[in-house]
Amino acid sequence: MLKNSDSELNIPNHIAIIMDGNGRWAQRVGKPRISGHKEGMNNVKRIATAASNLGVKVLSLYAFSTENWTRPSAEVSFLMKLPIDFFDVFMPDLIKENIKVEVTGFVDDLPNKTKKTVLKAVEDTKENTGMILNFAFNYGSRAEIVNTTKLIAQKVKEGSIEIDDINEDLINNNLLTSILGKYADPDLLIRTSGEERISNFMLWQMAYTEMIFDETYWPDFTSENLVEDIKIFNERDRRFGSVK
Repeated sequence: MLKNSDSELNIPNHIAIIMDGNGRWAQRVGKPRISGHKEGMNNVKRIATAASNLGVKVLSLYAFSTENWTRPSAEVSFLMKLPIDFFDVFMPDLIKENIKVEVTGFVDDLPNKTKKTVLKAVEDTKENTGMILNFAFNYGSRAEIVNTTKLIAQKVKEGSIEIDDINEDLINNNLLTSILGKYADPDLLIRTSGEERISNFMLWQMAYTEMIFDETYWPDFTSENLVEDIKIFNERDRRFGSVK
């Protein structure tokens, strides 16, 4: 965690993480892919607690994409069970840490038991006032943008808004991430495992997000890795298209 020498670090309000490398981690240690996903799930609690203690306002974790349905059925079934296991084990810790759970994604398309579990986690933590732990589950940014476009087009069709009313704020307010309020746009994106792409994650929201591609596989990603990546973030000169 933070040392005394790190006390002046600027902590990003919103950190988004693409938790990549579970399968390769499992392969490296001679275990099946699902073992990597299970170990990755266990790491969520550790990193969420670390981020909360650092003062992060929102931690978004890319847990399952709209494209992940194309994976082998046994792996998909296991991934659908992970949230059930996670909240069953770690809900007391989330409550203790005053962490509020949100879910960004097309929840209605999830298996019924998974859907009930994630919605119950949101309900059970809705009064918490600490860090928001936002799971991007069954999330895809292109699908989100298409969905938002349809919502706005329907409002134009109904006459509740005019075409000239369409602006960035209106789009922001109709995206799935609108539940995150003023922290909807990540300040820092971390992708573990060394892959250098954003895989259809928060395309609109990451217009000016700083990106770090960490070589560490997600199950091995520690609070120390998180602090080191925040240090790199602190070295960036964020100008948002302007000059100093």
